[in-house]
Amino acid sequence: MNTGSDEMAEGVVVVKEEREERPLGSRAPDFVKARRYLHLSWQVGVFVVGLVVVVGGIIMLPLPGPGWLVIFGGMAIWATEFVWAQLVLRWTKRKVTAAAQRALDPKVRRRNMILTTIGLLIIAVLAGVYLWRFGLELPWNIKE
Repeated sequence: MNTGSDEMAEGVVVVKEEREERPLGSRAPDFVKARRYLHLSWQVGVFVVGLVVVVGGIIMLPLPGPGWLVIFGGMAIWATEFVWAQLVLRWTKRKVTAAAQRALDPKVRRRNMILTTIGLLIIAVLAGVYLWRFGLELPWNIKE
């Protein structure tokens, strides 16, 4: 339980669980892998479906929608069949986990809160100056 303190409670043992990663390679069913042409068509199908999902995610980046989530979903589809996608997903997972751990560091959180406060103060001052100078007039309606 997080009590807000940086100190460990007595009797608490931190266990870092080492999970064994799945072996690299195709996750196609054995009967598909046993037949060369069936496996090739399986790989083409997985690639096309993954490509459609990734392209949909890329389209969602500037549009409303969970673009990055969909892109990673497409990568996960590719990772069921292609080693390069499995390696990319493993690398991404390691980086995201490391970033999450850094974000939980009290010093980093304090720094982020200070920077956010400074940024909000700058925006508030700029908005105040704008309102004092021009009032509630929209920028494109100002005649000067």
